[in-house]
Amino acid sequence: MILTTYDNEYKAMMMDIRVYSMKAGQIRTFKRDKEETAVLLLSGKVTYTWEDEKATVSRKDVFTEGPWALHVSGSKEITVTAEEDTEILVQCTHNDKTFASKLYSPDDAPWGYSSVGKFGNVAKRRVNTIFDHDICPESNMVLGEVLNDRGNWSGYLPHRHPQPETYLFKFDRPEGFGASFVGDQVFKSVDNSFSAIPGGELHPQAVAPGFQMYTCWMIRHIDGNPWLQTDRCEDERYVWMHDAQF
Repeated sequence: MILTTYDNEYKAMMMDIRVYSMKAGQIRTFKRDKEETAVLLLSGKVTYTWEDEKATVSRKDVFTEGPWALHVSGSKEITVTAEEDTEILVQCTHNDKTFASKLYSPDDAPWGYSSVGKFGNVAKRRVNTIFDHDICPESNMVLGEVLNDRGNWSGYLPHRHPQPETYLFKFDRPEGFGASFVGDQVFKSVDNSFSAIPGGELHPQAVAPGFQMYTCWMIRHIDGNPWLQTDRCEDERYVWMHDAQF
């Protein structure tokens, strides 16, 4: 499944993002000149091979276990062998810089609860950051995950940043759904859908009661202006909620 490319209708994301379903025994190789690549395991069991390294890792699903993601700089080859039926996400972007390859484990990206007790206690979510500018300053990308509590909001208060961002959504039930806000537009989120958010647009998200929503969030730094965890620009109309009691 192709989400964004450098020349499709979502080229403003400045990333090439694809999801691959692999049958047991299938092998895929990824190598891009002057493009960094991250391969995130969504579910299944794979053997990653890169440089002189090899590792076999597994993930039952995105709702119960943490991430494994291999991140390499341009011209380095990644081979992924599916040891069982598997789903992976591959995120790429242009980058001339070289950095050390790293296989991120669940211990590197622990889940942390956010917004507990705030905004009427309906914006609770667990968040992890696999890598960002602080973790890998040579990278031009950010990769992380969110698990929304059922019926809760995410990315709340409504906020914006100049860097483009892409979300991949998964739900714990096939009929699950939510709402993805991109500026003044609202889209229905369903299992395996995605949202492409241009820089500068407000982008809160919500999930319907009864369903848990997973979001893989991917940001592309702007040259000379990387996204930072502290760069959260909230809509001034709603900042009063930080001190409100509901």
